[in-house]
Amino acid sequence: MDKFFAAVRNMFTVPDLRKRILFTLGLLAVYRLGAHITAPGIDRDQLARVWQEVGSTLLGVLDLFSGGNFQTISVFALGVTPYITATIITQLMTTVFPQLKRLQEEGEAGRQKLNQYNRYLTVVLCMFQTFIVARWLQANAVGAEGAGFIVTTMITLTTGTIFVMWLGEQITERGIGNGVSLLIFAGIIIGLPSGVMQVLEKVRGGETFAVIGVIAMVAILVGLIAFVVFVESARRKVPISYAKRHVGRQLVGGQQTHMPIKLNMGGVIPVIFASSVLAIPQTVLQFIPFDPNVQDWRLGTHTFFYITIIFNVEEVSDNLRKHGGFIPGIRPGRNTAEFLNTILTRLTTVGALYLALVAFIPQLMLSGFNVGRLPFVGGRVEEFVTSTPGLGWIPHGMGYQFYFGGTSLLILVGVAMDTVAQIESQLVMRNYEGFFGPGSRLRGRRG
Repeated sequence: MDKFFAAVRNMFTVPDLRKRILFTLGLLAVYRLGAHITAPGIDRDQLARVWQEVGSTLLGVLDLFSGGNFQTISVFALGVTPYITATIITQLMTTVFPQLKRLQEEGEAGRQKLNQYNRYLTVVLCMFQTFIVARWLQANAVGAEGAGFIVTTMITLTTGTIFVMWLGEQITERGIGNGVSLLIFAGIIIGLPSGVMQVLEKVRGGETFAVIGVIAMVAILVGLIAFVVFVESARRKVPISYAKRHVGRQLVGGQQTHMPIKLNMGGVIPVIFASSVLAIPQTVLQFIPFDPNVQDWRLGTHTFFYITIIFNVEEVSDNLRKHGGFIPGIRPGRNTAEFLNTILTRLTTVGALYLALVAFIPQLMLSGFNVGRLPFVGGRVEEFVTSTPGLGWIPHGMGYQFYFGGTSLLILVGVAMDTVAQIESQLVMRNYEGFFGPGSRLRGRRG
C-alpha cells in the first residue's frame, strides 16, 4: 500500500504528467457541467414521467453511454454515442472498400484522414438521430410543437455532440489518453454515490434478509470485478521465430518472441452491440400492441463477428511471412492462418461465455430472472424459490435501482485498467516505480 501511495505522489511530482492529469480532470468537469444544461423547450416534469416507461428500451442504452444526459435531454444528450457508432462503421467499411483499407495502412497520415471521415460521419448521424429525438419529444408532449423546436433541438444536440467529441480528442492528445472512454467512464461513475446511498438505506431498514442480501451483493460485485480484471489481462502467447537474413553486410534476425492474443479481444463492443439489438424490439413494441412475452427474446453476443473484423488471420499470416517470421512447427502461409484461426476460435468462445456471464450476473441481481417462464418446470421452480427464505428475490431482483449493470462494469474496469497502465508507463519511463513496485506492471486491455 505504501508503494501505491508513493506512486500517486509521484504522479503529481512529474510536471508533464501533472499537467496532463489536471488537464484531463478539467475537461471531465466541463463535460459534467454540460449535463446540467437542458436543451431549450423541454418539459422536465413530463419528461420524467415518460422516462419511467421507456427506461428499459433502447433509450436506456443511449442514456448509459451519455452518462445520464439523455434522461434529462441536456445539451450533451447524445454523448459520444454517434462518434463511437461512426468509428465502428468506418472500421467495418475498411474490410469492404479497398480505398479505406489503404488509408488504414498508410500510418499516421492515413489515420488522420480516417479520423476526419469519422467526424463527418458523426455529424451526419447526429443530424439524423437528433431529428428522431425531437419528433419523439413532440410525440410524448415533452417538447414544443412546430418545426422551430425540431430545428432548435437538432442544432443544440448536434453542437453538443461535436463539442463532446472535441473534448475526447483533446483528452487523448493532451491528457492521459483514452478520451472517449474516460468520458463514458465519468458519466457512469457519477451514479455511484446515489447507488451506495440506496444500499445504505436498505441496510438501515434493519431487515435480516435485506442485510444479508446487501452483503451477498457486495461480495459478488467484488468477486466479479476481480474476475473481470483477471480475464481482461489474460493473454495467449503464440511463439514467433524470425529467420536469419542478410541486410547489406549485416546478419539480422534469428530472435525468438511471441504474439500475445487476448482472451477477450473484442472488449465491451460485442456487449454494446447485443444490448442495442436487444433493446430495439422493446422500443418498437412500446408503440404497437403486441404480446408482451415477445419482449423477452434474447440474442447472442456479436463477439465472433467483431473479432473477425479486428483480427484478420490471413493478414497477420501474410505480415509474418513478409517479415521472415513463422510459428515453430507450422508452415508459413495458409497453415499459419488456419492455426491462428483455431486459436482465435477457442479464445473467442471462452471470451463470449465470459461476456455473457458478466452481463448476466448483475442483471440477475438487479432485475431478477422470471423462472416461471422456463419450459416444463417453470411453475414448480417458481413455487420453490418464492417459498424458500432467501430466494424470493430471484424472480424480481433485489429491488435496487443500482447503477452498475454488466456493461457498465466492463466499461468501468476496462477503462480504469487502461488509464492506470498508461499512467504507470509514464512513471516508469521517467525512472519512477509504478503502482505495484519494480518488476510488477499492470497491463491494460491493450497491453
